[in-house]
Amino acid sequence: QVQLVESGGGLVQAGGSLRLSCVASGRTFSSYNMGWFREAPGKEREFVAAISRFGGNTLYADSVKGRFTISRDNAKNTVFLQMTSLKPEDTAVYYCAYCAFRSGFWMGDRQKEKTVYEGWGQGTQVTVSS
Repeated sequence: QVQLVESGGGLVQAGGSLRLSCVASGRTFSSYNMGWFREAPGKEREFVAAISRFGGNTLYADSVKGRFTISRDNAKNTVFLQMTSLKPEDTAVYYCAYCAFRSGFWMGDRQKEKTVYEGWGQGTQVTVSS
């Protein structure tokens, strides 16, 4: 079973930047599409970004498009989320997740669905002050 560990969260002022990392255990990291989600207090967990097995496809929520960039380094079993121009409404716990559904086939918009992801990290807190 794959274990995911996120890091890189913290407190930042509005307009600032953070880079989140998620390291996966195991030797099959390149078999998985990867996603980032976030959960704000009192709200449901929502999709942020996803990336295909070798990085050729990416997908973003409209709320972060143009500000966040997802990338991965399969040699290091790591997926990243570069966040710029942060806003107070970006405040949330950020989770990474892996998806081996349909043998890692890129499913387009379905990668936004929580249910296609099989495992989740413990989350990292991002707080953006105004």
